[in-house]
Amino acid sequence: MPDARMPLRQLRDLPGPPTLPIIGNIHQITPDRVHRIVEQWCGQYGDFFRMSLGHATLLVVADHVTIGAILRDRPAGFRRPAVTEKVSHEMGGIPGLFLAEGDDWRNQRRMVMTALSPTAIKAYFPALIKVALRLQQRWNTAAANETPIDLSDDLKRYTVDIIAGLAFGTDVNTIASGEDRIQQHLDVILPMVARRSLALFPYWRYVRLPSDRRLDRSVVALKSAISELIAGAHDRLAAEPARRDNPRNLLEAMLVAAAEPDSGVTDRTVSGNVTTMLLAGEDTTANTIAWMLYLLQAHPAALQQASDEVRRVAPDPAGYTIEQMDALDYVDACALEAMRLKPVAPYIPVQALHDTVIGDIAIPAGTPIWCVLRRHSVDEQFFTAAGSFNPQRWRDAGDEGGADKRIAMPFGAGARTCPGRYLALLEIKMAIALVLGQFDLVSVQTDDGQEPRELMAFVMSPVGLKMTLRRRS
Repeated sequence: MPDARMPLRQLRDLPGPPTLPIIGNIHQITPDRVHRIVEQWCGQYGDFFRMSLGHATLLVVADHVTIGAILRDRPAGFRRPAVTEKVSHEMGGIPGLFLAEGDDWRNQRRMVMTALSPTAIKAYFPALIKVALRLQQRWNTAAANETPIDLSDDLKRYTVDIIAGLAFGTDVNTIASGEDRIQQHLDVILPMVARRSLALFPYWRYVRLPSDRRLDRSVVALKSAISELIAGAHDRLAAEPARRDNPRNLLEAMLVAAAEPDSGVTDRTVSGNVTTMLLAGEDTTANTIAWMLYLLQAHPAALQQASDEVRRVAPDPAGYTIEQMDALDYVDACALEAMRLKPVAPYIPVQALHDTVIGDIAIPAGTPIWCVLRRHSVDEQFFTAAGSFNPQRWRDAGDEGGADKRIAMPFGAGARTCPGRYLALLEIKMAIALVLGQFDLVSVQTDDGQEPRELMAFVMSPVGLKMTLRRRS
């Protein structure tokens, strides 16, 4: 808490990068590197500074204690930026839990948490094994000739197949067929949401470029595909009333929850959460697995320890159990360490709902806050050898020198912590177990052998990673 005897600082009094009239700092920001640019400014201006995007002046916060307090004060004190909701609405998007606020958020949260609870996920576990075995078959073929695998492409197939089967009861099998119209449209929509949210001028309201027309087509097609999924789930529930007591997938569970008296949820909000699940269950998880494999391959001792654990605890994909996945403690630590160094969400933007005080800074209602998550998590003050990949620090958590989970917050914090956390970690551990248990990891690298570039679109992804496997004898 600030000292009551000290005057509060104003946003305009804070240090920050020099601005230009009208555009602020827009000229210094490249959307696909915005996270790196703001992190560099943290090194210059500290944990609290200002930056301007056009007419909007933002408070940048990189102090983990303050960020934790901000995130825990949602939805009462802070919300996601109104500009993101406005951009999504203009695109024709249907709000789900990600953008919902107030009572809408509370109603949807109950429904989504029920659908994504560990108990519900365990009931759907056989569907995950089915997808893992398909991925094993695909990688067996590549490993036979040590053919490089496009890691991003294959991992997106894996996560799309899981979320389609697990969440919607749809066996799309993109691993074998390569066809996935939903993912094709998300690949158009999600980067445009991020790009438009940072735009200085909303040109698309006046001029439609080819990229905007492509976006319009993808939005219409995505809505149609999701409507078909919901209609199919309604038909199954009507034809088999017993499904209401034991839903077979997350979509059915959401529709059953929505039908409860006073749920406050309609098919429209279910539709919005279908879109949210596709986002949360695909790019974020696939990119985390890719970064994790890259870091493991670059650190042979950690790779060997993870491989030994997998081959001891979960050697056979066909016989995977959820208890085996839960017992992969070192693999879990590897995931936490990968998310510390390479968080797919390196920043979280929010907006103050009321006049408030952050640190010793007076913040008017409506002020955008840019929370930098990868500042203290790679700081020597908080992590020994902070730039190194050391999964053991998470197994020593709570001991002197161990990791503090309150510093790195890959799933957020507070009431709006990611509801899909358990599912995401389960998918990650299953994919890693498949690789380390069945293959030797020959290489995970870019074509030029350099460290993969971090590309910031809707989430942060590695550019150009290819994986080469060899069949284990």
